[in-house]
Amino acid sequence: MQLTTCVRETLFTGASQKTSLWWLGIASFGVPEKLGCANLPLNSRQKELCKRKPYLLPSIREGARLGIQECRSQFRHERWNCMITAAATTAPMGASPLFGYELSSGTKETAFIYAVMAAGLVHSVTRSCSAGNMTECSCDTTLQNGGSASEGWHWGGCSDDVQYGMWFSRKFLDFPIGNTTGKENKVLLAMNLHNNEAGRQAVAKLMSVDCRCHGVSGSCAVKTCWKTMSSFEKIGHLLKDKYENSIQISDKIKRKMRRREKDQRKIPIHKDDLLYVNKSPNYCVEDKKLGIPGTQGRECNRTSEGADGCNLLCCGRGYNTHVVRHVERCECKFIWCCYVRCRRCESMTDVHTCK
Repeated sequence: MQLTTCVRETLFTGASQKTSLWWLGIASFGVPEKLGCANLPLNSRQKELCKRKPYLLPSIREGARLGIQECRSQFRHERWNCMITAAATTAPMGASPLFGYELSSGTKETAFIYAVMAAGLVHSVTRSCSAGNMTECSCDTTLQNGGSASEGWHWGGCSDDVQYGMWFSRKFLDFPIGNTTGKENKVLLAMNLHNNEAGRQAVAKLMSVDCRCHGVSGSCAVKTCWKTMSSFEKIGHLLKDKYENSIQISDKIKRKMRRREKDQRKIPIHKDDLLYVNKSPNYCVEDKKLGIPGTQGRECNRTSEGADGCNLLCCGRGYNTHVVRHVERCECKFIWCCYVRCRRCESMTDVHTCK
């Protein structure tokens, strides 16, 4: 054992279909509004929307950040871990897609990326509305009156206006299928549009009702209630479950998308299902052409039987073990007067990495 010490996404051909998720590159810009819409990694339609609503740029950036962060979190222990491509981190602004192969592969991973990014945009824009950061949206005004007097509650406070967030997400991300050429392009675009909507539906589905009590001496004679979005982590968990149960569809569209398996075509496809066309690669071995890094060198859990276990993550190749020595201050005490005295503590940890 070794001892070490630790002190432009192009989804479709043709100008009208390209760059639908290049906007994710905006997450790397500290203050995107200072650059102006023309200099951001947006397609022509998104730039036009940006010019009309420049005050939404911070929310767009936050939506991209939320989606990328949640994708990494949900897949951090799996063979495909939602890695950003090396090219995207070194290329000039907007010159390379963040996720590379997965954005145009039509796989389950493509489905999750589109869904979580659309959900992230809904979440960030809606939050911004509720916080009063924009003039054209605020709280959900449809819930300001009403409730149930017999049950002792009424709508009040500031309910999240998720419908505005969903409207903007559709306007910013969805492209008409009629602009595409070729059957394969239409299938992939229809799939991506469906998965965008599935992400938005996940935000709406997990809306919850919070209430506050009012009354004499702390009693709950009357409650004021409002609707609020769930944490984005909870939305990410729901979308990961949808990913695990995603549906493979036929690579041919007639009147609508159909399940690939003929004996299952009578089972309806719901708008919150995630859809994919092509089976995923195993992500075990590096493929530079596709931008797949493989799992060599990834840290694994020797005792786990799950996706993060060395057996599955390392694809049967085995693993290396090395000992890491951690050095840190411990048992600190305040000495009068006036300094802190600490001991120097060391611990040894086994770290396993895939061969």
